[in-house]
Amino acid sequence: MKTSHLHLLLISTFFLSACEREQDVPEPETMAVEAEISLQNAAPVTDTDRMMSNIAELSSDRYGGREPMSEGERLTLNFIENRFRDMGLEPLFGDSYLQPVELVSIEADPALAQMTFHMNGKDRLVKYGDEMVIGTMRVVPESRVKSSEVVFVGYGIVAPEYGWNDYADIDVKGKTVLILVNDPGFATQDPALFKGNAMTYYGRWTYKYEEATKQGAAAALVIHDTAPAAYGWDVVRNSGTGPQFHLHRENDNMDRMPIEAWIQKNIAEELVAAAGLDLATLEQEALSPQFKAIELGSTMDASVQNSIIRNHSYNVGALLPGSKRPGEVFIYMAHWDHLGTDHSVPEGEDGIYNGAVDNATGVAALLELAYSFSALPRALERSVAFLAVTAEESGLLGSAHYANDPAIPMNNTIGGINMDSMNVYGPTNDVIVVGYGSSELEDVLRNKAAAQDRMVKPEEHPEHGKYYRSDHFNFAKKGVPMLYAKSGSDHRELGTDYIEAKKAEYLKNRYHAVRDEIDDDWDLRGLVLDIEMYFAIGLELADGDDWPQWYQGNEFRSIREHSLGSEN
Repeated sequence: MKTSHLHLLLISTFFLSACEREQDVPEPETMAVEAEISLQNAAPVTDTDRMMSNIAELSSDRYGGREPMSEGERLTLNFIENRFRDMGLEPLFGDSYLQPVELVSIEADPALAQMTFHMNGKDRLVKYGDEMVIGTMRVVPESRVKSSEVVFVGYGIVAPEYGWNDYADIDVKGKTVLILVNDPGFATQDPALFKGNAMTYYGRWTYKYEEATKQGAAAALVIHDTAPAAYGWDVVRNSGTGPQFHLHRENDNMDRMPIEAWIQKNIAEELVAAAGLDLATLEQEALSPQFKAIELGSTMDASVQNSIIRNHSYNVGALLPGSKRPGEVFIYMAHWDHLGTDHSVPEGEDGIYNGAVDNATGVAALLELAYSFSALPRALERSVAFLAVTAEESGLLGSAHYANDPAIPMNNTIGGINMDSMNVYGPTNDVIVVGYGSSELEDVLRNKAAAQDRMVKPEEHPEHGKYYRSDHFNFAKKGVPMLYAKSGSDHRELGTDYIEAKKAEYLKNRYHAVRDEIDDDWDLRGLVLDIEMYFAIGLELADGDDWPQWYQGNEFRSIREHSLGSEN
């Protein structure tokens, strides 16, 4: 059988084309060099239109404020997971992008939440929402205290390293403790007292409830005061009412005291005045380590009736595996949740806490970083993880769960960056570090910031205690160095006053309020700068062999040293 001329022509053409293709294909060594040059010059593939679209989607009314265990959660998780999958990133949790987080929702019935003080033979009913916010961590239908004696315990702090014990020489078992917010350093501005203006963990309301529980108190009342608390009463009311989420525990939190509450300062003044004392005077006395708790001669009845829901929420995460040491990971993190919807508002009013800044911006930044790393020309030596956690607004619960059950062990987590409430006001000449002076990650940050002609500074308001109010804190407690760095306040074109005014307005009118929505005057150029900086930090550490350490004297350094010296 003869081969046709057409057949021979096709065969010849095939071999000629194959030869040409072989000549066009670079040698492996050439490809590696080109990839390395490309990696050295790598920049994030940020897209402001895409970021704004992602923020708009996550903060839209359809998501209902992204409350855990809601339809808004389902939409949020689907949105983030689909983006990770489209990028070709691997699931962080085995064969799943989702990590279940077992939560319990406890919601006090506003109509049945009661607090009454008995002072000098008179009853003082305290109004829920306007004058107090009350709840319990106990997973029970009803929790109450009755005829509980009220004791003023100053700042409610036991800190041996500072020679401080506000509970010395007083037995508060079964009693109600009245507590000042923040710590003595803020009130005095004395750097030799605690940490001066910078809030310590002893100043956080969470610590005060924990310590009161250890002391056997039946109830704890934190006195709200805007300056030392760092936020107004509206934040307390909006955050402390509605469903309150907690991690599931086998004992249903029955080791916690029955009642935990905030009260307005004027209520505390009335309580103290009924004892013939003055709150301002007691505040001054409480600034001394020799302060002694004072029984006020009043008693309190308080109760809450709860609806309880047990369910799972989820962290959602993706992984870009490393080529040489995939078991070592650098992690980027942001919380996806917000406060949900207030269904008690009158019909026609907006009760949706959209959380555009807090924290749709952080999730958008997380996705931009994931886009950028997934576009690199070769795999990095170490892995990079992208984690969106749940229930930050309820007490950093999702990150706490991950820290206790990590996808990659904490002693193999070289460090990370937490992103919460990002800059939407424009480019800045400065970068601020929350918890400044903590770890060697700040050395890497300075180099990357300098490349942008930016200066690294301490946080502007350390008295706000932000270091203890976002998800990086749970990683730090496990010894993992984490950066929580943000744009500063020196706008490159409009100066410091512009951004300071914007931040003040946000804190007063939008933070944890229904007005946290996208504004027409948003300028994402500063967010782009921050993402470029975060990208450069992760790129250097994920493609190297450095292990950043906490600075000498940091409270987490010994935890890290022990962790790195252990096998688990």
